[in-house]
Amino acid sequence: MKIKWGFLLCLFLLCASASAHAVTFPIPSLQLNVETAKTPEEVAVVLEIIALLTILALAPAILILMTPFTRLVVVFHFLRQAMGTQSSPPNQVIVGLALFMTFFIIKPVAQDIYQQSLNPYLERQIAFDMAFDLAQAPIRKFLLRNTRESDLALFVKGADMKKPETRDDVSLLVLIPAYVISELKTAFIIGFVLYIPFLVIDMVVASVLLAMGMMMLPPIMISLPFKLMLFVLVDGWHLIAGSLLKSFGV
Repeated sequence: MKIKWGFLLCLFLLCASASAHAVTFPIPSLQLNVETAKTPEEVAVVLEIIALLTILALAPAILILMTPFTRLVVVFHFLRQAMGTQSSPPNQVIVGLALFMTFFIIKPVAQDIYQQSLNPYLERQIAFDMAFDLAQAPIRKFLLRNTRESDLALFVKGADMKKPETRDDVSLLVLIPAYVISELKTAFIIGFVLYIPFLVIDMVVASVLLAMGMMMLPPIMISLPFKLMLFVLVDGWHLIAGSLLKSFGV
């Protein structure tokens, strides 16, 4: 019996190997090599690919430091802390909301970049260096409108460079960090304003509990429903989202 099963197994393997040799499947070959470029266009294509990979690697930093994302996510974080809701809404919701609001605010800038720089470059109307220079104009305009003069002067002085004659002459290496600290200052100011009404509710509740002799009861347990009720009655998400959208100059 064992010999019979062994014979059948050998026969099956032979049939399978025969069918594999009978049917051939085209397998694509992949070759990676370095060759000498024959035309300047080939060199330009390689440089474009390297530039694209560099931009993709820096995409998270660009999103955080050159868009309204920083102000939005910091304000939403302060709002959650002021309400005392711990992890509600969760971080995924806060980051997602900040991300889509960022796309909404930055849309006019992205459209200008596409119309003035990216689309002409894709249609081979302008060169890569010219497209890069044209793409900086809408970004520089947005950053300058939302950057304080004092922050800009700080980094111009710290860079030990010649004082720019106009705002358009400011380098992006100076403008980007100035924009970031301006955004952080604005976000902290908004966060302070958001804290005031909720802090008043906490103080009132703590005073009432102290007067009633209920010192062992945490005031946050009593004040949280009142803060949620106040936030819902004034339509807080609508007010905060609308105020943040209006706070940016595009």
